[in-house]
Amino acid sequence: MDFLDIHTHKAATQPGIISVQSLTLTSDIFLAMPKTKPISVGLHPWFAKIDQLELQMKYLTVVSNQTNVKLIGECGLDRLRGENLENQLLILEKQIELAEKINKPLILHCVKCFAELIAIKDRLKVKVPMVIHGFNKNEALGQQLLDKGFLLSFGIAALKENSGAAKLIKSTERFFLETDDADVSIEEIYQTAAILKKCTVDELKARIFADWNNLKN
Repeated sequence: MDFLDIHTHKAATQPGIISVQSLTLTSDIFLAMPKTKPISVGLHPWFAKIDQLELQMKYLTVVSNQTNVKLIGECGLDRLRGENLENQLLILEKQIELAEKINKPLILHCVKCFAELIAIKDRLKVKVPMVIHGFNKNEALGQQLLDKGFLLSFGIAALKENSGAAKLIKSTERFFLETDDADVSIEEIYQTAAILKKCTVDELKARIFADWNNLKN
């Protein structure tokens, strides 16, 4: 069974790995958007501009219907970078609206805005799955997000003993794994997660793929 890397910025494909390449409408890489391999597309909060939102949403609406687009994003909120938070919320809301309309999950970037993210999920009563990528905050916040119906994806933070990611892997049964932009193999992240879960890598792959299939249905 293949490995699933739910979020990577690397374009290269490798045998035995299904990797979902994350592309943003606000960067030049989007111009060479793949037509067959699995990708996610969205407006990243670092680069999205409110004055270009209408045009970019028109484009995103068209491309997001491609069958190889598996998730909308990464999109989200970042208190340290990008437009002011009010504008970021508007940009995120439009992408949530699109994801709901076409019934595709969201992959989310969140920096110091978890309360706002929970509030927007509650207010809009979002039904599509919402996956927070690269999560590495404390276990209590992670559990709060899980209780609110978010899904979490862990990256290289899982390799650090006693990190929030490592503790959450031990205590939760539903999560995804990713490489993001790190120079670490997805195999190494799975091997570490399997040790933390006290299971085999194959068992972990089977569980993650079952959740991946549920995510898309």
